[in-house]
Amino acid sequence: MNDSSWGAPAGSGLGGPDQGPAPAGPAYDRQQAAQTRPMPIVPDVPAGGFQDGHGRGAAHPSGPLFRDETPHEHPQEPMSSPTPPPPPAPSSAPRQKKSAGRDLGAAIGVGVGLGAVIIASLFIWKPAFVGVIAVAVVVGLWELTSRLQERKAIKAPLVPLAVGGAAMVVAGYVRGAEGAWVAMALTALAVLVWRMTEPPEGYLKDVTAGVFAAFYVPFLATFVALLLTADDGPQRVLTFLILTVVSDTGAYAIGWRFGKHKLAPRISPGKTREGLVGAVTFAMGAGALCMQFMIDDGVWWQGLILGLAVAASATLGDLGESMIKRDLGIKDMGTLLPGHGGIMDRLDSLLPTAPVVWLLMALFVGTA
Repeated sequence: MNDSSWGAPAGSGLGGPDQGPAPAGPAYDRQQAAQTRPMPIVPDVPAGGFQDGHGRGAAHPSGPLFRDETPHEHPQEPMSSPTPPPPPAPSSAPRQKKSAGRDLGAAIGVGVGLGAVIIASLFIWKPAFVGVIAVAVVVGLWELTSRLQERKAIKAPLVPLAVGGAAMVVAGYVRGAEGAWVAMALTALAVLVWRMTEPPEGYLKDVTAGVFAAFYVPFLATFVALLLTADDGPQRVLTFLILTVVSDTGAYAIGWRFGKHKLAPRISPGKTREGLVGAVTFAMGAGALCMQFMIDDGVWWQGLILGLAVAASATLGDLGESMIKRDLGIKDMGTLLPGHGGIMDRLDSLLPTAPVVWLLMALFVGTA
């Protein structure tokens, strides 16, 4: 998830230590001109220039020192011009409200569209959802490898990663965890061999980044396909998605409204401890409901544990990608999803949460 979803972002008000400047405007400029313009050099007052009210030429100590200073600021002085200047415009600088820093309308529209695709593929035909996972994996790998090359000159080979990543997801759905591990090993081997076709300079960092990308994106996503293989697989996947989204929503709602104490300022300054409390509270409540009413043989107290674990893993996943983006010097991994960033900016919490949910579901209700 993005940094802006956890607390009050910078520039959310006026005058605070973490807040940005008020927007410039005509009224604001006139009101603050004397403070923002440098003081001009005041020349010697010519004879007959300023008078002190008794006809004596003098520089009155209370006279105007700035060119744009108006007589209204010194009412005791006589008007030096027969035509009075227009009165200053009233201050109309708008009071700023807290903002998430995103196009909320676009974010909601994209979220609803993605949700419709996921729900339709989940409950109409399971293999279609496997295809959705594979597409998300390939796009995520493309975003990650592109940013690595642009920002760090690391050339992780995309072709073997994309082919192996899609195969990993399919193997997990068809052959289970064993198939996923085999596909992961073959993908890593393909990365090593593919990179040998280029000069040896940078070989170690390129293949290291490639193996990392293979584990981080497709291998972790394979656990979503493993969730789908159970008889109530669609309900398990939906529970996984609901808890992750609710955790993020709770962090956003509570952090944006009450967030004051930074959670990890060096990694993600926008996240707050209050937001983490909101994530845990919302996820545990949603987990109890989902386990009780959606999962076969599920019990509400299991949902409390599941929700707590999801909030923790989703937060760590979010911080993990924030660390990667901070190292790369970027805000988002891509621009494919308006209001959200890239695919990887939506997968950051989901990827590390998938194996956690799969493991707890297996312990609570089995894998069949």
